Amino acid sequence: MTRLLLIGPPGAGKGTQAVRLSEAYGIPAISTGDIFRSNVKNETDLGKLAKSYMDAGDNVPDSVTNALVRARLAEDDAQRGFLLDGYPRTVDQVRELDEFLASDDTALDAVVEIVADAEETVARLRLRATEQGRSDDTDEVVRHRLEVYARETAPIISLYEARGGVVKIDGHGSIDEVTDRIIAALSARGLAVPVQ
Repeated sequence: MTRLLLIGPPGAGKGTQAVRLSEAYGIPAISTGDIFRSNVKNETDLGKLAKSYMDAGDNVPDSVTNALVRARLAEDDAQRGFLLDGYPRTVDQVRELDEFLASDDTALDAVVEIVADAEETVARLRLRATEQGRSDDTDEVVRHRLEVYARETAPIISLYEARGGVVKIDGHGSIDEVTDRIIAALSARGLAVPVQ
């Protein structure tokens, strides 16, 4: 059973690495961004609310996010482990996740922090906006999201570092290079990729 948290600034490659790690470890990648975008696409009430925050580059309120993540972690496929991408983003969300995991007498096995230069992440997201037609990836919104990340999300890294669970990974280089770095670092912590 492997329980991972993938963290890093917008555009650091978390989504791409989440898919790869999910396949490697045989656990579901749980992305709040995907959950929100699905609701936006389907024009649900939650989707409309989430879109108003996402388009402004702000985080969706904790109460909505926490409820979605709790429900997702309670699903059958997450009972053998999971990889969280985009959650928790605030200290309050860390507390919520801690409470949820403690109720099952479990904890995160590792927090993988992908480190990337701000200008490179802006360039990556500019390219993604062009390729995918995403309204939430304009330069202005991306820079605002980086500010929100620095202000609200980065402090949780210190919290996890105090617990000794953070694995810092250089996010520069090819996708394969970054994946290899993550798997090697997790293996060094005793989290080897299961034999398929």
